Amino acid sequence: MIKNVVLLLCFLFPLVLPLTACDGEKPQKVTVSEGTYALQIQTQSGKTYDFAIELALTREEQARGLMHRTSLAENAGMLFYTGVERPHSFWMKNTLIPLDIIFVKLDGTIHHIHANAIPKDLTSIPSNGNVGAVLEINGGLSEKLGIKPGDKIKHQFFGL
Repeated sequence: MIKNVVLLLCFLFPLVLPLTACDGEKPQKVTVSEGTYALQIQTQSGKTYDFAIELALTREEQARGLMHRTSLAENAGMLFYTGVERPHSFWMKNTLIPLDIIFVKLDGTIHHIHANAIPKDLTSIPSNGNVGAVLEINGGLSEKLGIKPGDKIKHQFFGL
């Protein structure tokens, strides 16, 4: 019931304000528009990065993910949310761009990062434990920004 209320609120009140991402050098504009939602990653060193993400909530959306896309904006991504912690695995079939696959606990803690998943690869990419969500961002971005396991994702799904 609470999950349904949260999902409803997520779709009824999307953030449409421009956000600023801090990359340690010069802030970049991140625009959250129709169909995208605000998400922040806060590193243990205190840096915060803003993303405009799409949501993959249904089986169909999760099966499609970021397949067939030829590009992804630097501060964009897709959040796959299940609301139940269990082992998850992904593959890169029909995914044309390298991705960092970030496995997330239900409290928003990053559990595991599989960096630079290879486009079109059919190898299973496991969560290495129980997680309730997965965030996909551009390949190599986690390392570039210093995002690591133990960092926190701030989004309404995680109560943050």
